[in-house]
Amino acid sequence: MTEQNRHIDVWDNCLRIIEQIIEPQKFVTWFKPIKPVSMKESTLTVEVPSDFFREYLEGAFLDVLKRTLKRVIGAEAKLVYMVKPVKREPPMVYPASHGNTPVNKTVSINTYQPSGNPGPFVFPGIQRVQINPRLNPVYCFGNLIEGECNKMGITAGQSISMQPGKTPFNPLFLFAGPGLGKTHIAQAIGIAIKEKYPDLVVLYVTGNEFKTQYVDAVMGNKLTDFMAYYMKMDVLIVDDIQDLQGQASQNAFFNVFNHLHQNGRQLIFTSDRAPVDLQNFEERLLSRFKWGLSVELTHPDYATRLAMLKARSFREGVAIGDDVLEFLATRIKSNFRELEGALISLIAHATLIRKEITVSLAESITEKIVGQEQNDISIDKVEKVVCEYFNITRDTLLSKSRKRQIVQARQIAMYMSRNLISNCSLSTIGAELGGKDHATVLHACTTVSDLMSTDRTFKQYVTDIEKMLVPGRR
Repeated sequence: MTEQNRHIDVWDNCLRIIEQIIEPQKFVTWFKPIKPVSMKESTLTVEVPSDFFREYLEGAFLDVLKRTLKRVIGAEAKLVYMVKPVKREPPMVYPASHGNTPVNKTVSINTYQPSGNPGPFVFPGIQRVQINPRLNPVYCFGNLIEGECNKMGITAGQSISMQPGKTPFNPLFLFAGPGLGKTHIAQAIGIAIKEKYPDLVVLYVTGNEFKTQYVDAVMGNKLTDFMAYYMKMDVLIVDDIQDLQGQASQNAFFNVFNHLHQNGRQLIFTSDRAPVDLQNFEERLLSRFKWGLSVELTHPDYATRLAMLKARSFREGVAIGDDVLEFLATRIKSNFRELEGALISLIAHATLIRKEITVSLAESITEKIVGQEQNDISIDKVEKVVCEYFNITRDTLLSKSRKRQIVQARQIAMYMSRNLISNCSLSTIGAELGGKDHATVLHACTTVSDLMSTDRTFKQYVTDIEKMLVPGRR
C-alpha cells in the first residue's frame, strides 16, 4: 500500500467488507458513488454527491461505517465528507455530523434514598452526572435566514447568547405555527451560549418530555433527584411548552422556574400559541411566561423564502436555477418546513434517479406537498374578507374614521396583506388601504402583533380572518 494511494486502498478494503454486509442494490446506490479523496493519519476524506446523500448515509448506515472503518483503519478512525459541487459551485467540506455536537460539563447533584424527602438533619449524597444538552448543531444562527418574520426573535436570541440570564429577555417566549423556526432559534441560542460559555450547563427538552420525566420520577420515588437535576441548569430550553399539561407536573415546573429565574439562569420557551391562549395552565405560571419577552414568528415573505432556498441549496452543494427557486418560493408560502421538504425532494430526484432539476419537476413535486394552488390572495380579497367579518363596508374600512373597531379592522387588513401577499411592499399596502404611508402600515402590523399576545378576543379576530383567507392554516 503506497502512501500516495493509501486513501484509495483503504476505501477499497472498506467497500469489500461493506459489500458483504448490506443488500446489493443499497450498496450500488449508496456506496458506489462515494469517492476517496485523501487520508491523513487516521482520518479518511471521501466525496459524496450532495449533503442530502451524506445525511441519508449517516442516518441509515452509520453503524456499518463505524465498524468497517475501525476494522480497516483502527480505533482512532475518523471519516470526513466532502460534498461534490454541481456545475461550478465551490467544493464544501463537512465533518461527520456526530463530531461537533455541543457538550456539557459533568455536574454534581444531590441524591437521596428512595425512602422519600430527607429530614433536616440528613446529609444528602452527591452524584456526578453528565448532562447531554441535546442540541442539534445544524440549528445554529449561521443556518438561519433573517427576515421580517423572525427578525425580533433572532435579535433577542443573539442578545441573550451574549449575556444569558442578564438581559430583560428572561424568559424568552417564542410562539408561532408549525414550521416557522421556533425550535431552530431556541436551539441556536443554546448553541451560541455553549460556544461563548462552555462551562454553562444547557439543556433542551420538550414540554411532553418534562411531563413524562416527572411522572417517572414520582413512580420511582425519585422526585427530589428530578428537581435537583433541573435546578442545576444554567440555561433551560423547553420546546412546545403547551404540552406541559397536568397540575402536578406544572407545579413541579413552577418551582424549577422560580429557582432558576431567581438565580439569574436563562429560560427559553416555545409554543404554538401566545401565552394568553395557553389552555389549562395555572395563572401563576402564565404570568411568569409574560415576565420577559414574548415574540411571534410570522409567515415568511417571498424575499425570505427565496433567500432560505438559495442558502439551503448552497449548503447541500447543489446548483439550482433561479427560475426553479423562484417557483418554489412563489408556490409554497406557509412555512420553512414545507419549503425545505420540496427542495430536498428535488435534490433527491436529481441525485438518485438523475433527473434534471427543472420547473416542470418542481411543479410535480410541490403538487404532492401542497396540493392544488389556492386562489392568489390580493389586497382586494383581504379587504373583502375583513369587511365581511366585521360587517362594515369597504368605504368605511378605507375612511379616516378613528372608531376603535374601524381602526382595528384597518390594521388587521394591513397585517394580513403584509403576511399573506408575496412581494408586496408596505407602500403598496398603505396606498391601497386608505392612502397611508409605509410607516403607518409598519405601526399597524406591530400593533396587531402586540395585541395578539395580550388580548385573547383580538387574537381570535385575526385567527378567524386568516382561516377565511387561507383555509386549513393554523
